[in-house]
Amino acid sequence: MTGILAQAQTFSEVIRKEFTFEKKSDANALMLFNISGDVKISGYNGDKIIIEVERKIIGKTAEGLEQGKQEIGLGLLDKADTLILYTKSLSTTFGKLNNKKNKHESKKYNGYGYDWNNCNNSVSEKSYDYEMNFVIKVPRNIHVMASTINNGDVWIDNTTQSVVANNVNGSISLDKITGSTQVSTINGNVDLNYVSNPPADSRYYTLNGDINANFKKGLKADLTFESYNGELFSNVEQLEAIPNNLEKKVTTEGLKYKVGKSKYRIGNGGVLLDFETFNGNVYIKEM
Repeated sequence: MTGILAQAQTFSEVIRKEFTFEKKSDANALMLFNISGDVKISGYNGDKIIIEVERKIIGKTAEGLEQGKQEIGLGLLDKADTLILYTKSLSTTFGKLNNKKNKHESKKYNGYGYDWNNCNNSVSEKSYDYEMNFVIKVPRNIHVMASTINNGDVWIDNTTQSVVANNVNGSISLDKITGSTQVSTINGNVDLNYVSNPPADSRYYTLNGDINANFKKGLKADLTFESYNGELFSNVEQLEAIPNNLEKKVTTEGLKYKVGKSKYRIGNGGVLLDFETFNGNVYIKEM
């Protein structure tokens, strides 16, 4: 189902799709790789993935508008137990990557991503701008991985499994979540509200922004914190500092020592919660 509005050098349409998992299991997941635009994902009690995408093209000329309409679209890979959505563009390719340089990133995304080494935006995307704004409803009990790069924020709420959320030029907001979490952005805040505390190790990072993390009372965790220009604030009463690791390495100039991240224990300790900023504070609250 498609609604179309075209005026002058702007084109906008809403793409609607629905999916159900062919193989239903605890491993069911939605993976969304956006380039430009917002991402909003909400969990609900149904069993379908309900997708609405606003595809918006702004041409610098009439020819550029038509070019953008031809080149930008919704990409989809249905892997039976995992649904992968991405932005189709002639400027890059998407699929399984051989990421030997960063095995951690490759594992986090199950090996999928954009191959920016094959970028070809010398002509096409100079003639138009675009946004793909996603609004998606998912079954509450599936894993969610979502990312965008420019012109948008990431919102995810009401899910019970693991969440991976990434942004570059925008914020990340996770609300009413319960699963383990990996969050990273460069220019934006990170806001988190847990309805039950994470059951596994979680990591939170922003380069230029604050991290606001609200946990349920009774949190038991080990916590690490690192920041260049930021501070850690908390209302947690049972939070105490524990000794840092002192790394020692032999170099040609002698022994080199490096102090690790600041470490804390909440209650009796438990899962690892890793917080890191560069220019921003971290606020941890029990609610």
